Amino acid sequence: MGRKLNYEKAKEVLNNEFARAEGEYGAGELVQVSKKISKASEVLFRSSTQAFREALIGCILARIQDPQIDIRLPYMNQGDNAYNGRTLCEKVVTPFLQDRTIPCSKAPFLSALRRNVSFVPETAKGIRDKAAYSGLLSFIEELREAPNEKARDYLRYLLYGFIHLRDAAEIQLSRVKRLSLDQSRDLVGRLLETPSGGLLPLLICVAMFETIKRSFDLNWEITSLGINVADSAAGAGGDITIKRDGSTVLTVEITEREIDRARVVSTFNTKISPLGLDDYIFFFTALPPTEDARAATRQYFSQGHDINFLSIQEWLINCLGTIGPGNRQIFREEFLKLLSARDVPSGLKVTWNDLMKGLIS
Repeated sequence: MGRKLNYEKAKEVLNNEFARAEGEYGAGELVQVSKKISKASEVLFRSSTQAFREALIGCILARIQDPQIDIRLPYMNQGDNAYNGRTLCEKVVTPFLQDRTIPCSKAPFLSALRRNVSFVPETAKGIRDKAAYSGLLSFIEELREAPNEKARDYLRYLLYGFIHLRDAAEIQLSRVKRLSLDQSRDLVGRLLETPSGGLLPLLICVAMFETIKRSFDLNWEITSLGINVADSAAGAGGDITIKRDGSTVLTVEITEREIDRARVVSTFNTKISPLGLDDYIFFFTALPPTEDARAATRQYFSQGHDINFLSIQEWLINCLGTIGPGNRQIFREEFLKLLSARDVPSGLKVTWNDLMKGLIS
């Protein structure tokens, strides 16, 4: 009785659509849905009853995997087209929410309802949070009538609400007392591979400069720009500026794109020359600069301008390797302080925690 689901496939769908939802949510490019779906989602996430919105994830996953399932019937004994909503929740939905540090219910599946209920209007009798239940029914009604290909859009739209919940919550960052240089190299490499719009490379570099400042008791003033702030608009020559007694001693530009000659020439003409910058470094995350870019810096060097290139990973590991264990601890403290800021996306904090689990497991 009832239709079986492949829970591994359900996990795969949920993980893939969540990754897409995170990207869309961060870029502010949300998938378009009907007013009915948006209104229902708003009601569900305004409610303190978590069970309904969590059960809805299972409804959508079931609909995606098997359109023959009647998503109003979440118990196998409810007919040939029912499904096992409880097992789907326990094996897929709840672990997913917990792994991503999304606030979720600790109670059993559909604890707000009596057992073996169907998602129909008659079930509303005796429910305290009738508004949230009405939102659930409204979403399900639209989902049942929609074409199969729309179900994934509806899932991502629902996941935006869970991402918002996570962003509003305080995520505790995992900490570790010691990391070897090999572990640090692996960790930094994975952080630099994480899509962050340039934020993680910036935090890594700022943390290292703050560590150098503290380690050698330097009279440095270190300032950095937000990732979406144009250097010219802010009156800065790069992403990070280091000053001493009011004078600029080092300017850093961080890039995830390949650096070519045009980039070097443009930077020289718009920043280095007009601002009179003596020491300028391009920090790159992956692709090294092109040969014509290096040729351009040699030409500028002959004219008295120090313009150089450094791999963030190599620079960081070399610094960590020479400042000693105590100062390596300072770097971890500085980086976690920056990463824990409220304006850092929660997804990056979850990524850090996942990487920490991998290192110590």
